[in-house]
Amino acid sequence: MSLSLGQSESYINKIENGKAFLSMQAFFYICEYFSIAPKDFFDEEISNPILIHEVLKDLNMLDDKQIGNIHEIVKALKK
Repeated sequence: MSLSLGQSESYINKIENGKAFLSMQAFFYICEYFSIAPKDFFDEEISNPILIHEVLKDLNMLDDKQIGNIHEIVKALKK
């Protein structure tokens, strides 16, 4: 991902280890890289915004019946 953002290979690792700080521009690039909105990144109600976005992209490729079936599975898993 670092290279995709135009940074060195160790860029993300340095941020994770507190050896570098993330600029706002880099933050927006990361959000764009994962196709998530900046507000979703900080939303504590969303436990995994990247995965949720990927699931939504996949759901958009299904027809209404398939989406309904997935919804029933999700409801059953919540019990």
